[in-house]
Amino acid sequence: MEFLSNRILNMAESETLAMTAKAGELKAQGKDVISLSIGEPDFNTPDIVKEAAKQAIDDNFTHYPPVPGYADLRKAICEKFRRDNGLEFTPDQIVVSTGAKQSIYQLAQVLLNPGDEVIIPTPFWVSYKEFVRLAGATPVYVKTKIENDFKVTPAQLEEAITPKTKLIMFSSPSNPTGMLYTKEELKGIAEVVARHENLFVMADEIYEHINFVGKHESIGQFAEVKDRVITINGVAKGFAMTGWRIGILAAPLPIAAACKKLQGQVSSATCSIAQKATVRAMMMDPTTSEDIINMRNIFMKRRDLVFDLLSAIPGLKVRKPQGAFYFFPDVSAFYGKSYNGTKIENSTDMAFYLLNEANVATVMGSAFGDDTCIRLSYATSEDLLIEAMRRIKEALSKLQ
Repeated sequence: MEFLSNRILNMAESETLAMTAKAGELKAQGKDVISLSIGEPDFNTPDIVKEAAKQAIDDNFTHYPPVPGYADLRKAICEKFRRDNGLEFTPDQIVVSTGAKQSIYQLAQVLLNPGDEVIIPTPFWVSYKEFVRLAGATPVYVKTKIENDFKVTPAQLEEAITPKTKLIMFSSPSNPTGMLYTKEELKGIAEVVARHENLFVMADEIYEHINFVGKHESIGQFAEVKDRVITINGVAKGFAMTGWRIGILAAPLPIAAACKKLQGQVSSATCSIAQKATVRAMMMDPTTSEDIINMRNIFMKRRDLVFDLLSAIPGLKVRKPQGAFYFFPDVSAFYGKSYNGTKIENSTDMAFYLLNEANVATVMGSAFGDDTCIRLSYATSEDLLIEAMRRIKEALSKLQ
């Protein structure tokens, strides 16, 4: 392995994908594993979106698209931001990539230098820290509390900012916690950012449409910071289009142009057919689209079911998520306990204990920067969720 670069050797594997792969291996061996590890809606892409893709094939959209995306798609994205978020962009501020992951990676590459610091409230989506490190910058973690719904406060941010701070990265609704920031909370963060003129904000809004408490709020709506906010979105979660691989970056023009320049060397444009399908997705109003509303309502019903079942398990500390499709329960009350020769010392031990003892795949909280918790996805059927919670409760009751 000595011939591999330090860059790749020092990069962590995606723990969410690793746990999903491990669950798949056990299933292939005949084990009855229930996977609550993957962040993917168990719905199919809306028919009207699929029809748009079929039409694109018939219309021969099978050639290289422009690097940042087709003009009609970028215009549709601008209209979506105006309609849903009250954000004003021009098409040249939009870069369409092969998934939100690529969008965030490219942002880190064009904005960060070695020595820069990036504030990342914990818990965070697993890849944030690796993207920062790959750019040679330093992640600075700000720990949040379950009692505060895992949300960072303006005072915490202010305390963490130094002359080296270049960027703040966060998601709302959050992966892994399912919590989201209110307009008032975002305003408090915006006021802190406004006081530091060289500070940028990356707002990851990929779970925007899976919101159980009302209108989604974007930090880019505040005039004092809108020119320093980079908004990340896509179609994977809210439109059940994970396999279509479409990510969206909306940014100040110099940043968007830099991402276009990088993408021109790395991957060029993303799939032409997926882009044409996404034009139709962008036209779906989340307040009236039956596909979006139906998926959100089903996720909310599952959330309530799982919340009741998790709340009935002694020793777990759990909060009710406000969006996305995850729970992030605190399992630290079981640390130091054992069963059948297995001792639980941290979230990794717990995730593997539940996988091996209960045949339920979860993700260790340490992957998200919080070793006291584990992440559970409820993007599966009610019957499987009920059985998974039963197994988890039984397995945890054996720990002494």
